[in-house]
Amino acid sequence: MTVCDLSLHHRSCYEGKTGPRVHFWAPTFKWGISIANIADFTKPPENLSYPQQIAVTATGVIWSRYSTVITPKNWNLFTVNLTMAGTGIYQLSRKIQHDCFSKGEAVAAKE
Repeated sequence: MTVCDLSLHHRSCYEGKTGPRVHFWAPTFKWGISIANIADFTKPPENLSYPQQIAVTATGVIWSRYSTVITPKNWNLFTVNLTMAGTGIYQLSRKIQHDCFSKGEAVAAKE
């Protein structure tokens, strides 16, 4: 394999017939974010961050849609982003429930 052949090989990795390819490792490493978010299910809701969970949810929703529009479809990208959206929505619901609905219970308990 010559230098020219190697260059053509690398170029073909980034320039598919249908446009740029989504690299395999990008969605694979995103599983780390989803797994970390799942590990945070045991974390107290007061320690959760609205900006972080909104970012995880938005990223999951946007890229889930994108992964079904591109050709060829990238099911690894779709699955990881669907998981990100799901865990983000769950964490946001925990945080909202804690911040908005448990305050009344805390005040009643103090009285």
